Amino acid sequence: MKPPGPKINDRPVRVPDIQHKKQRGEKISMLTAYDAAMARLLDQAGLDILLVGDSLGMVMLGYETTLNVTMDDMVRHTSAVRRGASRALVVADLPFLSYQVTVEDALRNAGRLLQEGAAGAVKLEGGRSVCPAVQRLVSAGMPVMGHLGLTPQSFHQLGGFRRQATHPAEAEALLEDANALQDAGAFSVVLECIPDDLARQVTAQLRIPTIGIGSGPHCDGQVLVIHDLLGLSGPSTPPFAKRYANLGDAIVKAASAFHQDVRTGGFPLAAEKEPTS
Repeated sequence: MKPPGPKINDRPVRVPDIQHKKQRGEKISMLTAYDAAMARLLDQAGLDILLVGDSLGMVMLGYETTLNVTMDDMVRHTSAVRRGASRALVVADLPFLSYQVTVEDALRNAGRLLQEGAAGAVKLEGGRSVCPAVQRLVSAGMPVMGHLGLTPQSFHQLGGFRRQATHPAEAEALLEDANALQDAGAFSVVLECIPDDLARQVTAQLRIPTIGIGSGPHCDGQVLVIHDLLGLSGPSTPPFAKRYANLGDAIVKAASAFHQDVRTGGFPLAAEKEPTS
């Protein structure tokens, strides 16, 4: 049963639909998803985009960064999300070193996400340095979402997870990167952890939509990691994330109650005796 709320259009969301939302001034909603069950629920909720992020390495697989995620990981989780979602646009991250070495690598690995994972688009991190790969993917018919600002695959180079482009020269470089991604054919760009005013400037300057995470209210859309939204991230929840539910505590409480019932004989319930004739 679908949750109560506005009527949701069951027509599949395509890349042009996302671009038209910017033209109409409609905000774009995007959440991460990593499995079929969650994808089905988020699809029912009416999300525009489901992002199979390489963040799965941290929130699903227990790694400290996204750098350990492989192409096989991404293909497996992307195909699971696609099986659960019938209408949202599924975008899959290209993981670390799957596109940075050669354009041919980028083409082959993006092709796997679309062919084996059934993604509708791919996302990659970086600006002008990755534009040759973006251009090649787009020319092959593969929609590409860019990602600027805090790029987790550059965790070591950036000195950790911190706000980016806070100095004028860095802000100017990010603007140039955003325009270069647009010129290379990207259909949208994620802006992560940059100043609100810079996000406003990038959004106003680009023809393609911007989707913000920790970058203020002026982007054309917003994205959150589903574990942060549901209260499943514990103390690692970033300060900009809004917790819409606290399922972490609810799960601990339910599992603890089960544990106690098993210990005391409260579960399973004793079968009722069949009446004797």
